[in-house]
Amino acid sequence: MILQIILFFAGLATLYFGAEWLVKGASRFARSFDIKPMVIGLTIVAFGTSTPELVTSVIASIRHLNDIAVGNVIGSNIANIGLILGLTAIVQPLKVDMKLLYREMPIVVGTSLLLYFMGWDGILNRWEGIILLAGIVVYTFYLYRMASKEPKIIEQEFLEYEEFIGATRNTIIKDILWMVLGFGALVGGAHLLVHSAIYIAKVVGISDLIIGLTVVAVGTSLPELATSMVAAIRKESDISIGNVLGSNIFNILAVLGVAAIIQPLQITTASLRIDMPVMLMFSIFLIPIITWKFVLTRLQGFFLLAGYSVYIFWLF
Repeated sequence: MILQIILFFAGLATLYFGAEWLVKGASRFARSFDIKPMVIGLTIVAFGTSTPELVTSVIASIRHLNDIAVGNVIGSNIANIGLILGLTAIVQPLKVDMKLLYREMPIVVGTSLLLYFMGWDGILNRWEGIILLAGIVVYTFYLYRMASKEPKIIEQEFLEYEEFIGATRNTIIKDILWMVLGFGALVGGAHLLVHSAIYIAKVVGISDLIIGLTVVAVGTSLPELATSMVAAIRKESDISIGNVLGSNIFNILAVLGVAAIIQPLQITTASLRIDMPVMLMFSIFLIPIITWKFVLTRLQGFFLLAGYSVYIFWLF
């Protein structure tokens, strides 16, 4: 048991650093082609911090661990809003200036509703996975088009963050090596995480779904937590919120899309009745919070965190 706990945390650490290396390498690689910092921030950084969820759910899908694959995504999306935005807002209130974020929030709700509708029959089949995956392509194109309409001050915010994380040096060979190393670490870390999580769940006597919704989900969300915290401390609120919204959309469209194409995913009754509605509730609740005075205050962050704590307490 002690060995499995060590392997679990080793898997988490490997996933975290793998995502960091992949994001930095991919960001630098993109900069060598003169892609705007805002586009990199909204796509490569936001999507890159979700690569632990992607690799973990794909490996779980290959091993026919449906509850881990699905629970990881649902739990991560709930944690991104309740835990990560809650904690981040408590540390530093988040002021929203970026108009694109107002448009993204309904997309977060829409993708959550789409997943709920697709999973209503108890299965997410390959054709539905293809539809979800096609959705991330359309969404990425939408981001690319809309980012160009943001004011210069927003572009500067993303440029300063990019410089802070060291994503502006252009050495293509090293960038590719960092991406390969990061992806390798992600695969290895995901294997350790899934294997040890299943073992721990059996010993403790909890279901695969609950461990997927909680420890696996929070563990794979660590890159989002780090990114949002750093951006908030630097008073780059748009990056904090944009990272979470982009990750939630990516989790549903890309992560579950790829996992369902590899292996159709069974959706449990518990997920349909409780976990998906909770994910949807957090997504909907975020809209009036942010659009009212366009700031996420410490008090609102506390309520998000309290709501997440109640959900986790209920699960156990």
